Amino acid sequence: MTVGINTVFEALSHPARRKVLALLKAGPLSAGDLAQHFDISRPTLSVHFAKLKEAELVVVERQGTSLIYHLNASILEEALAGLLSLKDDDK
Repeated sequence: MTVGINTVFEALSHPARRKVLALLKAGPLSAGDLAQHFDISRPTLSVHFAKLKEAELVVVERQGTSLIYHLNASILEEALAGLLSLKDDDK
């Protein structure tokens, strides 16, 4: 895992960030499209996007003036595998 497991779980700790990931499960969305699903300011939403990007849970692609967010499910899978491996260490 290129990013620390703590960073991933910190990013997952906020309900707004989990909602962003849930929306991206259906496919890539622009920042504007994502913002329509929230009743919070764009600067606050940008902070949430930055946390998800830092944790590598999303990949961002610029298309003209738009930022397109893509879900990076492999990071979620790696974080869950790491968490489950802790259970194996208890045996």
